[in-house]
Amino acid sequence: MNGLDWAVLIGYFAVMVAIGVWSHKRVDNVSDFFTAGGKMPWWLSGISHHMSGYSAVMFTGYAGIAYTYGVTSFVTWSFPIALGIAIGSKLFAPRINRLRSRLHVASPLEYLKNRYDLKTQQALAWSGMLLKIVDVGAKWAAIATLLSVFTGISLNQGILITGAITAVYCTIGGLWADALTELGQFIIQLLAGIAMFVAVFVRLDEHGGFFGVWDSPELQGHEKPLVGPYGTVFLLAFLFIKLFEYNGGMLNQAQRYMATPNAKEAERSARLSAILWLVWPLVLFFPMWMSPLLVESQKQDGSDSYALMTEQLLPHGLLGLVIVGFFSHTMAMCSSDANAIAAVFTRDCAPVIWARARTWNQSQGLRVARIATVVFLGLSMAAATQVNSPAFKDIITVVIRWVAGLMGPMAIPMMLGLLRAFRRSGPTAALVSWSMGLFAFWLVNYPIHWNVEGGVPLQYQVSIPLAVSLVLYILVGYIKPEDTPERLALIEKINTDGDGTAAAAVPTPAGPSDDVVRTTTRD
Repeated sequence: MNGLDWAVLIGYFAVMVAIGVWSHKRVDNVSDFFTAGGKMPWWLSGISHHMSGYSAVMFTGYAGIAYTYGVTSFVTWSFPIALGIAIGSKLFAPRINRLRSRLHVASPLEYLKNRYDLKTQQALAWSGMLLKIVDVGAKWAAIATLLSVFTGISLNQGILITGAITAVYCTIGGLWADALTELGQFIIQLLAGIAMFVAVFVRLDEHGGFFGVWDSPELQGHEKPLVGPYGTVFLLAFLFIKLFEYNGGMLNQAQRYMATPNAKEAERSARLSAILWLVWPLVLFFPMWMSPLLVESQKQDGSDSYALMTEQLLPHGLLGLVIVGFFSHTMAMCSSDANAIAAVFTRDCAPVIWARARTWNQSQGLRVARIATVVFLGLSMAAATQVNSPAFKDIITVVIRWVAGLMGPMAIPMMLGLLRAFRRSGPTAALVSWSMGLFAFWLVNYPIHWNVEGGVPLQYQVSIPLAVSLVLYILVGYIKPEDTPERLALIEKINTDGDGTAAAAVPTPAGPSDDVVRTTTRD
């Protein structure tokens, strides 16, 4: 990097902070801070939804997969995300929007207290927050790794710089600041991605052109869609995981649906995000697929290949723009995660553990929301310093094994609880599904993994916890139905179009339960 690259980078940081300051004027209460008051246009929500799913992990961990295996990086990552969001645009997006418009909640998990019970809500809230600390920590480590390649600063210094700047704009501006900075980051990413695509495409003439390049020894097998540990089982498991994760299980994505004015706008937002996920990653991944022809990775996993390629191919100024693109991905995801987790803590956890929190006015709630955002970012930055330790291992291991493996058990009760088809599943089904899914994750990834020669294949590490949670959630719901009139009425509110008046006609509970007996007695 030279002075021009540094000027681009510093200018980007200044703009992000300025957007945060401007957005501060639009945040008057907790609803504005967490859901933009339900006033976000569908196109901005869709772009924000798309951008908040990226991070620098794409340019480190997934660049390493592309360097080693080729097009499977797209087939087993962004393609299942696009398909999952497309399905979720009908299945989940409108229902999540109704959580805000009908139930008047500001946190995606706030409705769980009435859908199940307080114990279930707290279990999912606290475990979700802990997982997000690890997940976002991996993102900080990824961007710091890239920054160290370009500037030579240490990993911890890179984590501190990016985390501190993100904390400023997302803490003062809330979800509006997140969405507006993500719009700017999308434009930057567009310019940087096209610049890199063109630079690599021009260099292909030296290797036989676009069509002849695939015969090169360096790209042996790179055209195959499913190779190595990324096989059919992994693809199917990842599709189910991303269906839940990117439609609300990741919490920050649910906020984008909640921020739109109505259910129809949330659906349009999801469709836009799905299209972007299907098309745009092809432009970003293409240079990564070609990277073995142009650079030799210095790391065993190939995670430095994209950074080395940008240094080699791009002139100063454009290099700074691509580096800004790296930052934009990570800051988009981490700031949106911080806002979502602050919502969960402020709305769901604090009132349970602290009696005073139940009497906060709007000003006090907003102040606590901002403090919670800073605390979460600090904890995730601390976790980032432990990536590559024996506990977590490398960045891509954290993102794929930990996050994908644990997302199913945490997201299934939240997401399936929205649907009429699973109305019989109550708090018992939710807690059994959640706890046994976590136990299955530990069992597969540690005791069994240690005792199997070569370890448990990655596809089973991520799929078994999901399968256990899904089966138990459905099975326990049928063995012990807990569809009380109150729960059925809530489900109908979430599933009914129009003004919700039809929600009064609720189905009859499947069977007797203590809650039904108590309700009948009161009546």
